[in-house]
Amino acid sequence: MSLLSIAFPLSSEMLWIVFALIQFCMFIITYRFFGKTGLFVWIAFSTIVANIQVVKTVELFGVAATLGNITYGTIFLASDVLNEKYGKQQAKQGVVVGFLALIVMTLIMQYALLFPPNEGGSDMQEALQLIFGLQWRIAVGSLAAFFISQRIDVWMYHLMKVKTKGRYLWLRSSVSTMVCQLIDTFIFCSIAFLGEMPASIWWQIFWTTYLLKFLVAAMATPFMYWARSIKPRSVPSDN
Repeated sequence: MSLLSIAFPLSSEMLWIVFALIQFCMFIITYRFFGKTGLFVWIAFSTIVANIQVVKTVELFGVAATLGNITYGTIFLASDVLNEKYGKQQAKQGVVVGFLALIVMTLIMQYALLFPPNEGGSDMQEALQLIFGLQWRIAVGSLAAFFISQRIDVWMYHLMKVKTKGRYLWLRSSVSTMVCQLIDTFIFCSIAFLGEMPASIWWQIFWTTYLLKFLVAAMATPFMYWARSIKPRSVPSDN
């Protein structure tokens, strides 16, 4: 048990909400100080961290869930900010950055696991194996879901921006993310788990995962407005 949990005893639901607010605020700070470059870094960082967090399961709102949904949701926020302020091509580039970051992390950690641990290091080897040990269906599902859903999100956001003539930021940000999170969840759950478990369990995992992502997308909307209003310190290098 950590000292933080002792000093601030919160329920899992409150921890989850605070966790979301902290990450959204950190996203805003990153963009404020590093501009477009910060958005690319955030996408790469969050893609890797979300795929590490997902191995931990918790109970939220009475259902079993995995962590990583908040961090993963901030990737859609970052790509939407890129789309809104720098154009569709920059948003597409952000998707490629995140996709490559996930591939590189996966390959490097698989190679790192090949090294035999020295005497006394077996516990750490087992821990790393547990976290980074490759399960091919999960790895392929994660990569496919990320790339496809993010590309659709970029296209949908841009289309809605053109159709609304730049109005209704909340609409295009929320709708594009919520729809594409549904696509993302379906692709990942289908590749990773379909056929591996009873259909009733599969549907439960699918809907509970998506509902949490839906909540994250709704919480992200005010931060999208905040990000749009920011003039980053690195604006000269963003052009």
